[in-house]
Amino acid sequence: MDLRRRLPPRPPSTTFLNQQKAVTDGEDRSPSSTKAGVIDRSPSPVPKASDALPLPLYLTNGIFFTLFFSVAYYLLHRWRDKIRSSTPLHVVTLSELAAIVSLIASFIYLLGFFGIDFVQSFITTARGEEDSFVLEGEVEHHSEPKPRIMDPLPSLALASEEDEEIVKSVVCGSVSSYSLESQLGDCLRAASIRRQALERTTGRSLLGLPLEGLDYDSILGQCCEMPVGYVQIPVGIAGPLLLNGCEYMVPMATTEGCLVASTNRGCKAIFASGGATAILLKDGMTRAPVVRFATAERASQLKFFLEDAINFDTLSVVFNKSSRFGRLQNIQCSIAGKNLYIRFTCSTGDAMGMNMVSKGVQNVLDFLQNDFPDMDVIGISGNFCSDKKPAAVNWIEGRGKSVVCEAVISEEIVKKVLKTTVHGLVELNMLKNLTGSAIAGSLGGFNAHAANIVSAVFIATGQDPAQNIESSHCITMMEAVNNGKDLHISVTMPSIEVGTVGGGTQLASQSACLNLLGVKGASIGSPGSNARLLASVVAGSVLAGELSLMSAIAAGQLVKSHMKYNRSNRDMAAIASTV
Repeated sequence: MDLRRRLPPRPPSTTFLNQQKAVTDGEDRSPSSTKAGVIDRSPSPVPKASDALPLPLYLTNGIFFTLFFSVAYYLLHRWRDKIRSSTPLHVVTLSELAAIVSLIASFIYLLGFFGIDFVQSFITTARGEEDSFVLEGEVEHHSEPKPRIMDPLPSLALASEEDEEIVKSVVCGSVSSYSLESQLGDCLRAASIRRQALERTTGRSLLGLPLEGLDYDSILGQCCEMPVGYVQIPVGIAGPLLLNGCEYMVPMATTEGCLVASTNRGCKAIFASGGATAILLKDGMTRAPVVRFATAERASQLKFFLEDAINFDTLSVVFNKSSRFGRLQNIQCSIAGKNLYIRFTCSTGDAMGMNMVSKGVQNVLDFLQNDFPDMDVIGISGNFCSDKKPAAVNWIEGRGKSVVCEAVISEEIVKKVLKTTVHGLVELNMLKNLTGSAIAGSLGGFNAHAANIVSAVFIATGQDPAQNIESSHCITMMEAVNNGKDLHISVTMPSIEVGTVGGGTQLASQSACLNLLGVKGASIGSPGSNARLLASVVAGSVLAGELSLMSAIAAGQLVKSHMKYNRSNRDMAAIASTV
């Protein structure tokens, strides 16, 4: 029997709450009426058109089918005899009259039988639509239709009546959703209550968004505020990546088919050709506050003071007080009228380091107020850093870890594994990654798809996904070597911003992926070495991804491979109909 669709929970009005309280406090507390103070809203069955029949449907069908064909045969037989005996056809006996009536009756039934499902589908749809829409007052026919609520709208069972009351308080606004963790002292319970309140407020189900299975205590005050669940992203493994003589299995979190498979093919080609080499060129995180003076002359005086090597040691002592690992490396200034932008660069150990460098910058700004009391600090970040934005300063000066990675792929591997030629790859790289990107006015985008690999590794290892913007700055170079037989490929990435401590790296899943690479946590013996190794692995993975994708394009296999690995064969219409 079909089940009737249910209305989604709505924010409880004062009248509704009073009614619930009356029911809860009343004498009728039978299981069928109430449970834990909540009115029972068990689904009621929708009547079917076939329920009107006195007998089961299969018996009724059998009777009328038999009747129809029996009387049809009888009448045809009688009419044949009348034609042979020249008896008028309109002269009928009582038995023939009964047969005609039975024929008509059975025909009408059978005609209606084949329409029962058709009519019943309209009845069910009409009832479902009536119950699946939230109507406020009367809606005129010309008004904009309201969106269909997800059917059904299940919700997690609350642990107690106390939780139910808290949900109602959040819905009506008397309790702030963001304060649940601090008030309850239980992060999972707070997330569950917040989730219930959200479903009731919006009338939308969060079915499919997991709640259980995440350590909510680990994200409190660190990764996410007001959580209601977590998103699942599959993690694939590419490798082994042979880099600087060591093998790495690279975790990649992505929902794009072909990406892991393609990167894995690149790793295979690199491995078969003797591996890749990664060199760290620079390691320093930046922060650039903007300050303002009354005149451009005063702004220039501070600029000269900061860039004077004599003052650097004093400023370093002030800056380095903020952390055991933060060490000031250099200061770069840029002036715009009476505004001065000061770009501090410092080492940050195994942390990505944004908070670390910000604390050091604040120390220096406080110190400068003594000699420059007329300095007005407009903002701790003036976008000369530049964080989470494509910027030429990062492309030229670098930010985070600057890495170059190279490999020589033999002609045999290019043909057997990559299914293309050295000449074809070199020509495609010049016309696509270099010339094409220049025509597009690209900033740091002289590559095929570095952002794909960077994002996947970042998400898997707990990095800040938004920093994929500058971390994906990359120029891919290809050149024929050894008399044109082999391929030299390199990627130069000046601003890979990664860390192995802090932020999302401390979550269980991301920590496991870092452990797979051998860079979990801080390096005790050599602070900063884990983060630098992670940056090198990112660059090596980008090298593998660039090599494979460019080969697929050169061989004309891109569309074919995506149709094979990046297209779902599941019947989504059938899946949707079962929900």
